Amino acid sequence: MGPMLVIIVVLAGLALVMRWAFGSGYGRSPRAPEPADAGLLVRVATVSAPETARALRAVLSDAGIRSTQRTPAQHRTDVLVFPDDADRARALAASFPG
Repeated sequence: MGPMLVIIVVLAGLALVMRWAFGSGYGRSPRAPEPADAGLLVRVATVSAPETARALRAVLSDAGIRSTQRTPAQHRTDVLVFPDDADRARALAASFPG
């Protein structure tokens, strides 16, 4: 009975450690939201699909404007450029059919 009791205690301890390490996080504080700061870049457009953002980025690239995109939420993609190019990029984005 002695070795069996040790095995049961060890397994119960492992189960508790595994539940703590890989649990759902109930009772923990939620993660901090992603910062809205984009560093040196400014947002010039927000579109609903990454494909649309890539098309707009191609238009900006043809005009000599460097850009990138980020997806902060589902069904939302931001197109970002450097501040020096923001006015021209906004004008192109306003005329973009997508």
